[in-house]
Amino acid sequence: MSPSKKTISKNTPEKVINRINIRVSGSGGQGIISTGMLLGEAIAIGDGKNVTQSQSYGPEARGGSTRADIIVSDGEIYFPECNDLDILLVFTYEAYGKFAAKTKPDGTVIADESAVDVIVGNAKTVQVPFIQLAEKQFKTPLVANIMAMGFLSTYTKVVTQNSLREVVEEQYSSTPHLEMNINALEEGFKLGSKFFKNET
Repeated sequence: MSPSKKTISKNTPEKVINRINIRVSGSGGQGIISTGMLLGEAIAIGDGKNVTQSQSYGPEARGGSTRADIIVSDGEIYFPECNDLDILLVFTYEAYGKFAAKTKPDGTVIADESAVDVIVGNAKTVQVPFIQLAEKQFKTPLVANIMAMGFLSTYTKVVTQNSLREVVEEQYSSTPHLEMNINALEEGFKLGSKFFKNET
């Protein structure tokens, strides 16, 4: 599996750089924006890559369509638009239907199991019951996004585990939810490793 596509830097034609376009999408209240921010911070600060991050909200504060885009590169990011996607992480049926076809044929779609009815597009689609597992193991669907970030790390290798741990600890250190979120992240790591090993 190779979610990245190599491009040539304009200023240094001999240097080949990797650029990865990532989109996280779902509905308001699912932690989409915070997922994008945490991923971007982990990759930029923890992993030392160049990152741009942007977000788009739906018309409603909760329940509306929401997305966060993260562009990762070893070099300068000359084109900040996140168009052709290398990795798509979605939590709703609407988000899957809207963006799956915009994922590159050699890219990867990671979708909550509830989001997929019929496979859309040519990219590989991996269905994972994040919301169901979060409700079962942690009694709340609110950590499904944290679990998905852990999965993203060990399944796609786009971000390191240590970098994610650091940003999640920092984000929730002053809240009573630190332990639950760290545990959800660890479960995501295990789940991603399991899926990856089953496919190799």
